Amino acid sequence: MERSLTMELVRVTEAAAIQSGRWMGFGKKDEADEAATSAMRKVFDTIPMRGTVVIGEGEMDEAPMLYIGEKLGLGYLPEVDVAVDPLEGTNIVAHGLWNALSVVAIAERGHLLHAPDMYMDKIAVGPDAVGVVNIDAPVKDNLQAVAKASGKEIADLVAVILDRPRHAKLIEEVRAAGARIKLIPDGDVAAAMNTAFPDTGVDILFGSGGAPEGVLAAVALKCLGGELQGRLLPENDEQVERCAKMGIREVNQILYMNDLVKGDDAIFAATGVTDGELLQGVRYSGTVATTHSLVMRAKTGTVRFVEGKHRLEKKPNLVLGQE
Repeated sequence: MERSLTMELVRVTEAAAIQSGRWMGFGKKDEADEAATSAMRKVFDTIPMRGTVVIGEGEMDEAPMLYIGEKLGLGYLPEVDVAVDPLEGTNIVAHGLWNALSVVAIAERGHLLHAPDMYMDKIAVGPDAVGVVNIDAPVKDNLQAVAKASGKEIADLVAVILDRPRHAKLIEEVRAAGARIKLIPDGDVAAAMNTAFPDTGVDILFGSGGAPEGVLAAVALKCLGGELQGRLLPENDEQVERCAKMGIREVNQILYMNDLVKGDDAIFAATGVTDGELLQGVRYSGTVATTHSLVMRAKTGTVRFVEGKHRLEKKPNLVLGQE
């Protein structure tokens, strides 16, 4: 893949974040998501690539744009798989909470898992704990392994878990083992990434969330040298059949990093919509919007934090929705 695509993808997530950030705290998650999706789609039309959406806003009959199978870019090589979440954390934005992101990931064609829109059980860790956790192991064993690998006591660890009734037993097990817990309302892509940055104070992610978000998080952790393991959790025969149509025959198998994102190259970009541990949300001042983004490439291991100041009156026709 072309190195220049890294900064091109930042333009995509910046546009989506700027448009959706205007909806923070208004209680209108659908409007925020629509704003992000529309802006992201417009910028994709300017990028020199031949992309196919493998993770997006839904199937063709469910989403007007960024649907699975949609072609993106100017039609030039390279040919890539595209995974998007224009607004990871629609409820977060609606309520003005932490860690909403606009997210994009790409890899060579055929290298991203075509993850169905269902739940996935996940465990994620940063570089220090790669190779020592197992999604099938008891919670306490995984916490002990992470503590040993990172030179900490279990009591020093912080596990991040989505605050859902389905995680009640998991939460009890983490507490019984002696680790601390950060419960989050949404946004497990950001939570998984945070395991790879010591300053965020997060050591491990447990629990189930969206499968598409699992693939996006796996791309991020591949760039960062971390690890995510997953297992799909179909809830009925229809979902099992959908997995089979996507080429996933063994729905109970553990999905390792190379199952989620193959090869040695992938690019991940995210822009903060609301404030988080890693990225600030969008700031507006008159006709200027300030964004904070993260862009990474697995092949080189390069991680860049990008601050952008956008003069919105100079973006005609765009990209940021000013027709």
